[in-house]
Amino acid sequence: MTVQRSVTQHAAATSAADARLETPAGRQDFWRATFSCWLGTAMEYADFALYGLAAGIIFGDVFFPNATPAMALLSSFATWSVGFIARPIGALLFGWIGDRKGRKVVMISTIILMGASTTLIGLIPSYATIGVWAPACLVLLRFTQGLGAGAELSGGTVMLGEYAPVARRGLVSSVIALGSNSGTLIASLVWLAVIQMDKTTLLAWGWRIPFLSSVLIAAVALWIRRHLRETPVFERQQAELQAARSATLQQAQQAHDTRGFWQRSRAFWTMVGLRIGENGPSYLAQGFIVGYVAKVLMIDKSVPTTAVFIASLLGFLIIPFAGWLSDRIGRRVTYRGFCLLLMIYAWPAFSLMDSRDPTTVIAVMVVGMALASLGIFGVQAAWGVEMFGVKHRYTKMAVAKELGSILSGGTAPLVASALLAYTGHWWAIAVYFTLMASIGFLTTFVAPETRGRDLNLPEDAI
Repeated sequence: MTVQRSVTQHAAATSAADARLETPAGRQDFWRATFSCWLGTAMEYADFALYGLAAGIIFGDVFFPNATPAMALLSSFATWSVGFIARPIGALLFGWIGDRKGRKVVMISTIILMGASTTLIGLIPSYATIGVWAPACLVLLRFTQGLGAGAELSGGTVMLGEYAPVARRGLVSSVIALGSNSGTLIASLVWLAVIQMDKTTLLAWGWRIPFLSSVLIAAVALWIRRHLRETPVFERQQAELQAARSATLQQAQQAHDTRGFWQRSRAFWTMVGLRIGENGPSYLAQGFIVGYVAKVLMIDKSVPTTAVFIASLLGFLIIPFAGWLSDRIGRRVTYRGFCLLLMIYAWPAFSLMDSRDPTTVIAVMVVGMALASLGIFGVQAAWGVEMFGVKHRYTKMAVAKELGSILSGGTAPLVASALLAYTGHWWAIAVYFTLMASIGFLTTFVAPETRGRDLNLPEDAI
């Protein structure tokens, strides 16, 4: 009877949440949240794509001018990795705030932190001007940028998932991946324009333009987020806690919540595994391979930038299709299919790029980004939200994703650069690529199918 009543109550809550979207005010809140989450994620990924392209194309010359090409690439991606070290810290800090104070306050804080950090990167003097202080400043700003990014992606994912209609949660949540794709598109467009400059101008001040321009996106996103309303799921959770709270019960609840966070961890580690299968191949495809093509294969810099641009355009079709497909056939089987394709991709990809034919290289890069950075990410958004219960959803998902990132995407370009420097051949990188995709593939066999799950449930899906 108790179970029956609980199921009925959660079904009623879900119906009420969907019903809110039928009102004019509810629809306005939904579209404002959707646009805000899209724009914030676009900014996050524009920042990281700007840095990824800059690390592969220009930062070696600006901040590490005395190093060999291979060591300059390695040093550039070492500073890249610092941002990922900061991301789990930001996820834990802002996730804790988001679960207690609300999603909105975090969404405002992170956009300010990321916008300021990225803009200041564009103001760092070069190595020729201030010596080793130049890369030191770069490392510091990458760290603060990572603090904000660690909560931004998961915050937008949670907010959008909690607003979305149940039957279309996969499709709606894929807007987060569309935001990442939009950011990559913006970054590639800006860099396509900037690299048309002559080398002297590019090294002197042209490379700063992409970073300084990010302040415009930050300003618009901040203005929109000031008018956001909390999600219906969070409002319901807060109302229930407030109604049952007294001084004694509050202390008991806090103690229970702390134990529950650390003891119930199967969903947490499952999310880490899924994230490794996506994030590692993603940052190899859109980070390391850019530098590999430009610095090692010595192909014109417009080739990798054009590939990123084309892949970003295709993403506006691939991402919603992946989200829609996960709504129809399930999160697990869709995710597994993308991971399997990634396991196969790396070997023919590097072999084909050795041809140095620009058309072939562009096609290979586009396919890699379509699988890793676009399709698989479009499925992950809704699955991640559904994996966790409402009490610790933001904190658990944010920390799990960022821990997975630091174990894969954050270090992937650095590890790949080191493997290339050590072996002198791409086969070791292909093994590394396949290994990370395999971790995601195998994790899908222990992950639950969560399609249509009630987000008001307090317990994790596992």
